[in-house]
Amino acid sequence: MPKMKTKSGAAKRFSVRAGGSIKRSQAFKRHILTKKTTKNKRQLRGTIEVHSTNTASVRAMMPYA
Repeated sequence: MPKMKTKSGAAKRFSVRAGGSIKRSQAFKRHILTKKTTKNKRQLRGTIEVHSTNTASVRAMMPYA
């Protein structure tokens, strides 16, 4: 049986924590930042967990993570 390939785009965007949850970075922080408030940009900092409804599809893209 051949090995399953990891989707390279998913490998760049997600990482699995020790507890099994999947970490992702926040969107809407790349460009057109002048119209966004300072509070909004500050709250987009850092990383958060992938939502439970999307966890199965992310795990399918990363079979060995």
